[in-house]
Amino acid sequence: MTRVLAENSKPGLIQRAGSNPPETVGGQTAVAEQNESGLRGRWGAAVVLLLTAILYLVRLGARTLWASEFRWAEIAREMLLSHDYFWPTINRRVYFDKPLGSYWLVLASTWITGGMDEAATRIPSATAGVLAVALLMLLVRRLYDLRTGAAAGFILATSFSFAFWARSASADIETVAGELAALVIFTENENGAGWWVVPLWFVMALTSLMKGLLGFALPLLVIGVYSCVGGGWLELKRRLDHGPLGSRIHWLIERNRWFFNWRTAIAVPLAGILYFAPFAMSYAGTGSARGMYMVYRENIERYFDPFDHRAPIYLYFYTIFGLMAPWSAFLPAALVHAHTRAEAATTELRSNRFVLAFFWTTFAFFTFSGSRRSYYILPILPAASILVARVFVVTQKELTESSRFLLKVGCGALFSVLALSAVVLLPPRLLLPMPYSLLPMLPQPGIFAACWILSMGTAAYAFIPYSRRRVLLAVSVASYLILSYLFILAIPAGDKWRGEKPFAEATRRLIDGHPAELASFKTQPPVFYLGLTEPVPEYDSVAELESAIRHSRIKWVILRRRDIPALNLPAHEAAFEPSYAWDSREHRLNALVLMRLEH
Repeated sequence: MTRVLAENSKPGLIQRAGSNPPETVGGQTAVAEQNESGLRGRWGAAVVLLLTAILYLVRLGARTLWASEFRWAEIAREMLLSHDYFWPTINRRVYFDKPLGSYWLVLASTWITGGMDEAATRIPSATAGVLAVALLMLLVRRLYDLRTGAAAGFILATSFSFAFWARSASADIETVAGELAALVIFTENENGAGWWVVPLWFVMALTSLMKGLLGFALPLLVIGVYSCVGGGWLELKRRLDHGPLGSRIHWLIERNRWFFNWRTAIAVPLAGILYFAPFAMSYAGTGSARGMYMVYRENIERYFDPFDHRAPIYLYFYTIFGLMAPWSAFLPAALVHAHTRAEAATTELRSNRFVLAFFWTTFAFFTFSGSRRSYYILPILPAASILVARVFVVTQKELTESSRFLLKVGCGALFSVLALSAVVLLPPRLLLPMPYSLLPMLPQPGIFAACWILSMGTAAYAFIPYSRRRVLLAVSVASYLILSYLFILAIPAGDKWRGEKPFAEATRRLIDGHPAELASFKTQPPVFYLGLTEPVPEYDSVAELESAIRHSRIKWVILRRRDIPALNLPAHEAAFEPSYAWDSREHRLNALVLMRLEH
């Protein structure tokens, strides 16, 4: 036994839970039970993946694009028009804020959809979401077991913000999936240096081509921190506080042998070539280094000296609860349990330390960044999902009194909110002040009511009698039903109140095949839904616009309602985005208007 513990305490050793022969009387019975448990785990993982695919892919293109989604849609559309896949533009103006990889995935999705549309822009994120759930289950299977992996996978899949961004055109979920792929490669091979470091670096390079150098930074930081603290903080302190400097450095190198080996010297340049190749090809074709400048501006300058998104340093202390809803109700209990679990077997302790290194390294990385937005910290959700899953799958005696209390508090708060959510079935005029009392009724109220009744039924099942596994089932059912209703039915139904796409279609009809007669003033026109093959001229001053009118055939101008007084030209409204009584004044002023110039 002493020898086994000594081997288990070697640097960087994570063993899969249950990998040792079962120590029971009647080995055949134990093996049969283990096989049955493994079969249930595999079936559970398969069900999780199926349900995740349904949640993320069904009616993916049913709603119109919004906000930053236009960036991915329009850049990909213009790449198709120009056949230039190394120079991203919007309305033929360069827009190199992100690497090219995520746009290429949108282009690839058009082979599935048959053209550039809403579904094509979102398929990469949705596919990456399903892949991330699968990778998380593989990671947790390596750390603990497949049952815990299935629970963590479903928790991640039904966390509100993860599901939201998986159904949106962006590069955030692709970054999460890439990070998880790197961590899976590490945990599967960390027992020694080998050629596995080459695919590790390749995966990080491909991930960095989606959103930026996060694809390198996050996995390297998590792996590096874990490699140093895998033996515990006291071991780290003892090693770094005592002995000659040379021996301390030698210890750190040994702990990070995954990095300090001759194969890394081969892997890093190859990964660098893979990452920089698209930028080099862009420079070769255009003579512009905008792509490389973007790498510096968006990854280095934004982190240390931000030019926007300056939120307070404590932002993520509370936004993580919104991002992970509804499972965040159990995050306090999960963190208390993870930080007070000191009696576990050596291999489980190392797995716990890996998950905590994953969680806190990611949290610190984004907190110390000067540029902060709530969804930037999405990569922390897989680690948080593992922590929450552990609270539900460990034995009762493994939970401290504090963890049990916080778990029950989370249950009570969550099911109270669920019970109160039935008020959304009431007419807004009974609940809200003017002008919000004029909001439309909840779409498909019968379906929501059915989801609510089923959710409350499983909640009652969880408490009569109370059981952590029943709570896990109840919250899984409720979160999946509510998110399915929200994303598949409710949000697409809200498109009737959104005006950008109808406005663009009305503009196309009015200009009647004469795009050269159209211009925009102090705004970017809705070029994706206009679907024009040529750019729409954009002017920022009346003098520029007047000069263009004199020297061209401009008859139509798109602008924001707030800028109509500044136009100072004889014109009348021909089309506009509709406004509603509940819209704010700022929203009404931002509405697009098409003006017909009167020559």
